[in-house]
Amino acid sequence: MKTIAEVAAEFDVTTRTIRYYEEIGLLVPGRTTGNRRVFSKSDVTRLKLIFRGKRYGFSLEEIKEMILLFDEDRSGKKQLKRTIEYGEEKVAEIEEVIAEFQALKSEMEVLMEQFTQKLKDEGEDG
Repeated sequence: MKTIAEVAAEFDVTTRTIRYYEEIGLLVPGRTTGNRRVFSKSDVTRLKLIFRGKRYGFSLEEIKEMILLFDEDRSGKKQLKRTIEYGEEKVAEIEEVIAEFQALKSEMEVLMEQFTQKLKDEGEDG
């Protein structure tokens, strides 16, 4: 079992962040007789999933849904299916952003080529 300070340090976040995840139902840590939060290996694993989900761009609501699906179905099948659906949506969003950046890059390359040619032309005339 770990304290909130230990868990926050492990993930390099504030204790407020951990408490917020508890407030919105992503975590349900145990309590000591002195009413201090204690975090099990399961809680730490859940936090790893939360931070991984955030790194991949999932909203906290999406992350919560995926986590709660595992609690609902311990086989993990519902969670995996929903995670795949969300993953497919994220991949599509990423592909769209990549296409936008590729178009922007191409446009900038054309402009730089035009500007370079203009400088060469002006250099010959000047």
